[in-house]
Order: sequence, then C-alpha cells, then structure tokens
Amino acid sequence: MDSLTQIALGSAVTMAVMGRRTAAWKPALWGAIAGTLPDLDAFIDHGDAVLNMVLHRGESHALFYLTLLAPLLAWGVSRLHGEGALFRRWWLALWLALVTHPLLDTMTVYGTQLLLPFSNHPFGVGSVFIIDPAYTLPLIVGVLWALSAPRTGLRANAIGLLLSSAYLAWSVAAQHHVAQVARDSLRQQGIAADRLLVTPAPFNTVLWRVVAMGPTQYAEGHYSLFDDGSTIDWRRYTRGAALAERHASVDGLRRMAAFTHGFFRVLEDGGRLYVTDLRMGQEPHYTFHFDLGTEAERANGPRASRLEGMRIDVAQGLDWLWRRLWGERVAPPGLRAQAD
Repeated sequence: MDSLTQIALGSAVTMAVMGRRTAAWKPALWGAIAGTLPDLDAFIDHGDAVLNMVLHRGESHALFYLTLLAPLLAWGVSRLHGEGALFRRWWLALWLALVTHPLLDTMTVYGTQLLLPFSNHPFGVGSVFIIDPAYTLPLIVGVLWALSAPRTGLRANAIGLLLSSAYLAWSVAAQHHVAQVARDSLRQQGIAADRLLVTPAPFNTVLWRVVAMGPTQYAEGHYSLFDDGSTIDWRRYTRGAALAERHASVDGLRRMAAFTHGFFRVLEDGGRLYVTDLRMGQEPHYTFHFDLGTEAERANGPRASRLEGMRIDVAQGLDWLWRRLWGERVAPPGLRAQAD
C-alpha cells in the first residue's frame, strides 16, 4: 500500500496497544516510523529493473526479520522516553506496527515475500488497490482524533481500525463474487482459461479488472457491481507463449514468470525482447513493462533490463474509471484511441 496508508496504520495500531499508558504523540510517532521502515528497501538499486521489482517487498517485509527487529526498536524507544517499565508493551505495539505493514501489502496484487528466509513465494491476495481512500480515511480520522482529543480519541482510533479491517473483509468477499461471475461468463462464451486474476480498478472495490490466461492468449474484461447483468465483455490478446518458451532461460523472463504467477506476456519488436506484468495496469497501459534486450546483447553477458512502463493519460483514465464504475460500458482510453 502507499506510504500514507502505512503511516496511518502503524500509528493506529501502536496507539491502540499503548492506550493511555503514555502520551498519545509517542505511539503515533513511533508507529508511523515502524509502519514506514519496511518500505525503505525501495531505495535499493540492484542495477537491474526486473531485480528492483522482484526483490522489493523481500527481506524488509519478512515476518521473521521484522519479529527480530521489534524488541531492538522497542528497547531503544522505551529507553529514549525513560519508560523501561513499558518495554514489553512497546515491544508488542511496535511488533504489530511492523508486521501489519507486509500483511496489508499482501492484500494488494504486487507480491510480498512474507516467509523469507524459508520461502521466497510472493503472496498477493489482490483484493485492494495500492491506494484506496475508503481504507485509509478511517485510519487517518481515528489517529487525528486520538491526538486532538485523548479522552474520546482512543475509541475513535479503535473504530477506525475496525472500519478499515471490515473494508478489507468486504474486498475479499467482493473479489470472490466477481471471480464467480467471471468464471460463469468465460464458460458461457466458450473461452478457455487455466488461471484467473481478479483485482480492483484504482481507488475502489466496485469496479474490477479480470484477466483470464489461456494456453496462447489472455482475455481481459471489467465488471462493476453496478453493471446491468453479469456478462463480461472480453477482449483477447496474444500472450507470446512460443516466445516465452524459446527464451525461458533469460533471467529477467524467468524471474517475471515466477513473480507474476504466470500473468505475464512476451513480445519481440525490432529484435528486442519485452516482458510485461499483466497484473498491474490494463490494456494497453502497464506499470511494469521491461526491455530485456536483443539476443546478441544477451549473448555478450548479463544485461541489465530496463523499465519502460506505459503511462495512461490521467484525465482520460479518471473519466473512464468514473463512468465505468457506475455501469456504463465504455472501452478503456487507450483502446478507444486505437479504435479511433
């Protein structure tokens, strides 16, 4: 999730655990810091765009390492404030602030390696977008209320945590419903698919994007909970299966295939090999689109991949998002422009 959300969650959790045992600003501050710490790995440059992607949310998001960090951080905080008697309480509060960060990240589709060093599997439920005001606002309101009105603020903070957690539960339920609608629609239209991705469009859990991967093609569609009927308008694209098989040994491609759980496409243009993460973005705009170079370049030794993300026009994207969310069947901006 975005930094503001993680700061708000860290503060809310720490304030809830510390209660009235210390001044409200202390758990708010240290919870915000603990909620931010795991994302510092984003500043590490591995010299390769694919590596930067697949190694983000790695060790710094692992529950094991964060659990080891928690008592050290709690010891420093309790000593700094002269609250040695509250060490165990600070330990619990800051441990929760640390581990709720990757657990919340796991609700997005990106991929969080929670179980390092025992497993590098990237977990991703994909039921919430990386920025969702409906999740974040209750946390912010609760924290600010607790800071400004200590007597009633702790209850407001608890309500904020409850509402945000309920929203996560709602997102999973909505995702499950849309997945069933998508399976029925695929079956009715005779589209073969061996895996299905259901993830929300930006900033909401009403409009959902669905990707169905087949042997040689993938199909993309959108479904709003306000749609009239349960039919999804699917658009089909080639996934570059033959290219992927031929270049399976290319490091960047191999890593992307594993990290995306198979939701990727491969294409060749001008002799250059490209791999695209189909989970984040939508046709024809994707956040993670990598240039893996030419065969000659790769033959001369390891070659750093380059990120060539395809950006959508923000104004057009928001206009489409608003209209499609309310059930209007309009094509995504890039596709409409191509058709024109």
